[in-house]
Formats: sequence, C-alpha cells, structure tokens
Amino acid sequence: MTRRARLRPPSWTATLTWKSAVFITVMCCALAALLGVLVHVSVAGQTVTDSRERALTRLTDATRAYEAGDPLPRFSGIDPEGLPESLRALALRGERGTVVENHEGRPTMWAAGPADGRALAVQVDYATSAETIDGLDRSILGSSVLAIGATLLVGSFAVTRVTRRLHLTAQVARRISAGDLDARVDDPRTKDPSRPQDEVATVSGALDTMASTLQRKLQVEQRFTADVAHELRTPLTGLSAAAELLPEGRPSELVRDRVKAMRALTEDLLEISRLDARNETVDLAVHDLGPLAQRVVRASGTRTEVRIVRDATVETDKRRLERVLGNLVANAHRHGAPPVVLTVEGPVVTVRDHGPGYPEYLLASGPQRFRTENGGKGHGLGLTIAAGQAEVIGAELVFAHAPDDGGGALARLTLPEYVAFDEAETEPRP
Repeated sequence: MTRRARLRPPSWTATLTWKSAVFITVMCCALAALLGVLVHVSVAGQTVTDSRERALTRLTDATRAYEAGDPLPRFSGIDPEGLPESLRALALRGERGTVVENHEGRPTMWAAGPADGRALAVQVDYATSAETIDGLDRSILGSSVLAIGATLLVGSFAVTRVTRRLHLTAQVARRISAGDLDARVDDPRTKDPSRPQDEVATVSGALDTMASTLQRKLQVEQRFTADVAHELRTPLTGLSAAAELLPEGRPSELVRDRVKAMRALTEDLLEISRLDARNETVDLAVHDLGPLAQRVVRASGTRTEVRIVRDATVETDKRRLERVLGNLVANAHRHGAPPVVLTVEGPVVTVRDHGPGYPEYLLASGPQRFRTENGGKGHGLGLTIAAGQAEVIGAELVFAHAPDDGGGALARLTLPEYVAFDEAETEPRP
C-alpha cells in the first residue's frame, strides 16, 4: 500500500507579499461585512418602524370610522382577503399587531385589530421600503468591493516596497557570504540620523556594520600573514645559505630539510595572502588537458596512475592549473593510500586515493588552513591553495568520498572547456 503523496502549496504562497495580501483581504472583508450588517440592520429597522407606525395610524383612523359607523377608509376592511392568518388570530384575541407579507406579488405591511369579533385590517404598500433596503444592500456590497480593492492595491504597494528592501538585504548577505566583502546595502535611512528608521533599516544597518567589521578583521589578518611571510624570507635565505656551508652528515641533512620545509611554508603563506587579496590576474592560454596532467604527475615524482578517458582542450592559466593538480596529487599521497589515480574525462579531472577519505569538516565547509587531515603531516595549506587557485581560473573544485566500495577521497576539478568556432564559408550570391 503506497502512501498518498502530500500536496505542497506553490512556493509563492510563502512570500510576505502573498501573506500580507491575504491578511489585508480577509480583514477588509470582515470589516466590510461587519459594517454592512450594522448599516443594514439599522436602516432596515428604521424603515420597518416607520412603516409600522404608518400602518398603526391608519388602523386607528379605520377603527374610529368603524365605531362611528362611517365608511371605512381606503386600504382597510373587515376580514379582507389576503390577511395573514397569524394577524387574524391576533385580532380575534382582542389585540393589535402588524406583519409584513407578500400580497398580490408585492410586499405589504398589514395592521389589524379587533372589531366586534372580527378583524379590522389595513394595508400599507411596503414595496418602496423593500426596494430602498435592497438598493442599500447593493450599495454596501459595491462600496465594500471597491474599498477592498483599493486597500489591497495600496497595501500591496506598501508591502512590496518593504519586501524589495528585504530582498536587497538578503542579496547583499549572499554576496558577503560568497566572499564579496565590499557589498553593502547602503539604506539611505541609516545614513541620515534625522530620518526615522524602521525594522528593515535597522537590519540593513546591522548587516553593513557586520560586513565592515568582518572586512577590517580579515584585512588585518591578511596583512599580518603577508608581513610574517615577507619577514621570514630574509632570515630563511641566510639560514639556507648557512646550511649549505655545514659539513656533510646527518645533522646537516636535517637542517637543510627543515629549512626547505620552512621556505615552502613561507611561500604557501605568501600565495594564500595574494589569494586573499583577490587581485590575482590570470594568464590564459589554450592547452591540451591530458598531456598537462601527465607532466604534473611526472614532476611530482609520485607513483600516480594517469587515465585519459577523453582528452579535452581548455583555456586556462597553465601555472595555476599545475599548482592545483600538484597539490591534489600531493595531498592524496600524503593523507590517503595507494593506488592514487588521476583521471581526465573531458574538461573534468579527478584525483582519487584509497585511504580513509576526507574528514567531515572538509566536506561540510571546505579546506581550512592549518587544520590537517586525520592528524597527519602538513599544515593544511595545500587544499586551501588548490581551492583558491581553482576559483581564480574559474574552475569548480569539489571534495567528496569515492562512490564505490573501495572507499577513499575523491577531488573533482571541472574546467571550462575551450570551444573553437570556425569561420563559416559563405557562398557568393548568384
């Protein structure tokens, strides 16, 4: 037995504009109905009261004429045809009363009273009063529809202005989260203290303040990283030259190895500081992806299997692409397990190992500097640089677990494929 699919309302019904329109419409309809009922009851009651008093006045005149033996006035009679039975019974009990009923197809106000065991009755035409009430009801309905429409238009315009500002604030927040720290809402209400601020202006001002504070902190961090890397270069150069003067032996090898590691770390810090500054320029050229990937693997000096399923031509910055692929291969050997396979399938390059896979924090939020995988070696800068350089050349770098049973980490780099458009030959017109 299959469960019936749950119907979901359209996405536009969740918008603030739609909810506001529904709320305004419901409230206007409720208010119009309440006022319409009050006016209808008041006018109808007054109309019925006037007609009843007129009918009772005629009944009094008819009673006097009957008691004096004079001819009965017009619209009066003894037990006239069409007199409502309820009113006739009331008159036979010695009481007077009125009632409205249709008589000969027209609304009529009847009044009756006792007359020697019979019913003396008069009638007043109620059609004009009924038409007046009907006309009033139509006027109330028409004016209510116009009022609801006008209120809905004005309310929608006002709400749309608010939602437009909210959408702008959300758009700026998304730009900031994407790395554009120069994005600002710049709501004019937040710049002029004399102008009253609404809730949207308060949120916009808080977002701008947060972005400015975050930008200043990141700029301080970037300057600190760049300054430290630059300052380390000078003593490292001297230390490297001094290490070369040491006599051959195991101690000198350890010193040279550590100096080499420190120089690599310094260069990585400088590269990250340049990537953080977002002022990198690319040197685009057309390259065959398969041979380029093979050269990167040979230069790495690692045992990496290269599979070219389908070669592709890409327009990219060769140096930066080699940096990305080199870091991915080095990371796979450092933190993964053999075999490491680099696959070229069109403009997509994947680097896969058979180790424990990427940690969850990296899959959730991307590589983080100075945070190593699974407590391994390194400084956590290789994948950070690879992700930064991939963004510079316009490629998409995705980290995931290998989909098959072999396990391991999988890095997928998707490059924009180069398409050469040949000039079409046009035939001369006859």
